[in-house]
Amino acid sequence: MCPVGSWCLIFFSVLGCYWVPANCYSNGKVTKSCGNMTPQHGGSGQTAQSPYWIKTNTTTFSPGDHIQVTLSGTTYFEGFLLQARDAANQSSVSAVGTFTLTNSSTTQLLTCNNHQGSAVSHTSDARQTEVVVTWNPPQDAPGAIQFFVTVVAHYNKFWVKQPGPVICQHGVTPCTPQSTTAPTVPTTTPSILPGPFTSDGCGQSKSCLLDPPGCNPVRDSHCFFLSMSTEGPDKTSVVFEMSGPQEGYMAFALSWDTWMGNDDVYICVQDEDKVSVNAAYVSGRTHPEDESQTGLSSVSWRLSDGSIQCKFSRPVKLSSQDPARFDLDQEYFVFLASGKAHDGNIRRHRQQPLISTHKKRITGPPEVLRGSRGPMIMKMHGALMLLAWMLTGSVGTVIASFYKPDWPNQSLFGQRVWFQVHRGLMMLTVTLTVVAFCLPFGYRKGWSKHAGAHPYLGCCVLVLSLIQPISAVFRPPPNSDRRFIFNWAHLAVGSMTEILAVAAMFLGPQQSSLLLPHPWVTKVLSGYVAWLFSFRFLLLMHKYFYKRKALESDEQGILSGQTRQGSFIKSIILALLALGNSGFLIALLVSIGKI
Repeated sequence: MCPVGSWCLIFFSVLGCYWVPANCYSNGKVTKSCGNMTPQHGGSGQTAQSPYWIKTNTTTFSPGDHIQVTLSGTTYFEGFLLQARDAANQSSVSAVGTFTLTNSSTTQLLTCNNHQGSAVSHTSDARQTEVVVTWNPPQDAPGAIQFFVTVVAHYNKFWVKQPGPVICQHGVTPCTPQSTTAPTVPTTTPSILPGPFTSDGCGQSKSCLLDPPGCNPVRDSHCFFLSMSTEGPDKTSVVFEMSGPQEGYMAFALSWDTWMGNDDVYICVQDEDKVSVNAAYVSGRTHPEDESQTGLSSVSWRLSDGSIQCKFSRPVKLSSQDPARFDLDQEYFVFLASGKAHDGNIRRHRQQPLISTHKKRITGPPEVLRGSRGPMIMKMHGALMLLAWMLTGSVGTVIASFYKPDWPNQSLFGQRVWFQVHRGLMMLTVTLTVVAFCLPFGYRKGWSKHAGAHPYLGCCVLVLSLIQPISAVFRPPPNSDRRFIFNWAHLAVGSMTEILAVAAMFLGPQQSSLLLPHPWVTKVLSGYVAWLFSFRFLLLMHKYFYKRKALESDEQGILSGQTRQGSFIKSIILALLALGNSGFLIALLVSIGKI
């Protein structure tokens, strides 16, 4: 191959490793990590308790022995690096002894510090739950050996240099025994639930939070369910049951207020055909931190019939063992959330968490809690915007477009009727829009980064809505040569504002803070648009035929009769339009009130 080709091959190899680093190390050739045992993945290792541990078949050894070493855990892992080191010299990066493989298809030997076979790693990113190898102590082995392992659950989730058991050479004292330093096997060994949870007994023997209200997880896999009940003669622990759609994970949090942040969180995450249950802490609208199983016992789970369910128990008092855990004899708001997970890592929940309407003392009397997914301030935002652009704004623009010739002999506060009604409705529309626009900023404390195009459309609607009354103040007199410019500009801006407002209404119900039933809400809004378009078309046809008849008529009496008849018909059409718009509006307002 020519030199240019060689350089190209090297370039693309390096480029491939840069863009797809997981693939470059999935083969287990990780000798670069021999010293600090840190994966070259970027980011930092997990600080929460590891679900993996090392065991040996003996606590003592002699040179020439063959020590069985087992790496296992409660969940899968995709990669690992195992070494034995001098227990008395924690700063040493040199591996001690050599390993012998028991399964060369899933494990391989590495050469660390020019010491062949001194470390073991994976051969691919195929998932494993257990690895068994044999360690061979050298003739000059130190008096105490400690095993260390780095375990990669997924590419960006790994535990670095996790300490394992210490084994001592025969006749060497003092030596730290295995039981004092080796990580213990987690006491929370999950089991499979024998059957689904039930809402029977809610309010009598246990407290429950349900969505929709009255649902039962036995019959409905889409029932969001959380129950809490004390157990034991002294009621020193609480049993939690949680169920919901099998999307990826279910979680609940105990919070001092209705805002995410400084909360005690418990998460059930699906990872293929298993479920892991952990406690965690959230400091804000962020990913859970410090995940561990500290204090959790009697853990069980179930994946069946399209639902994910988990159950566990924890002591009422746990803050002395783990400051991040809340004591359960206090009152908290209860959050219930769900979302997607990938490779056991949770993603941002698609909809707003269900939040109890009042604080609940977890060890208190059983009750059925009521919850809401829509914060009141966001419900008000949606209701005011819908009122502004489905009723007042919609009717106001129709009057300006088609009702100027009507009621010619009547006035209202010194002005023509159509003008006063149009101006009053549009000023009310602008007022409602300004108030509704400010509410989300009060709720979010700033700009929403996950709302898509909806807030941008809202900004455009607000700006154009304010332009209309400001430009109207400076409009030319009716007999001015420039009046037609204002008329066309006013019509164009008004039409554009209404179109953008309708687009924002379609996107609004998709927001997590005000998620309305889909596709029902889309059908209602589509029905509203079709209803409004049909009436505008009907009034446009009426206007065209009325002008045509007026031109053909030569008798003033006949024309006056036609005018009165046309105004009456248009008044009926306007009333029907307002009633229809009100019907669509009420349907959406009722839906907002239910979330």
